[in-house]
Amino acid sequence: MMIVPARLRPLLAALPLGVALLMATSACGGSDAAAPAQSAAPASTESAAAPAGSAVKEITVTIAGRTVTPPPGRIEVTKGQTVRITVTGDAADEAHLHGYDKEAELQPGTPASIEFVADQTGLFEMETHESGLQLFQLVVR
Repeated sequence: MMIVPARLRPLLAALPLGVALLMATSACGGSDAAAPAQSAAPASTESAAAPAGSAVKEITVTIAGRTVTPPPGRIEVTKGQTVRITVTGDAADEAHLHGYDKEAELQPGTPASIEFVADQTGLFEMETHESGLQLFQLVVR
């Protein structure tokens, strides 16, 4: 039996989803296909609903004692929409949005923000690098 470090377990758990996404994308023949996102409990503080691409999507996450609030889940945005992610932690770390390669240095008690236009479709993971915490998954359609 192989012992897997706790930091890698979320990635291994997501591996079947990644394979399914790859197969679904290959079957569709296009690179803009994203796997259907299942609804999860809201994983952010979100701006009010507005026509696609017109409102800024606000996502706010807090980390305290290795606990992520709100709990990690999927957050959907529309391609072309502006996204603003604000992370406040209780320890120095780095928050990173994979796929977009956006990152923010976290200092204890100080909010750090990332703002960008969601111009790539797909499923993108937001995590911390030092502590290896998954903050949420961003689904861009």
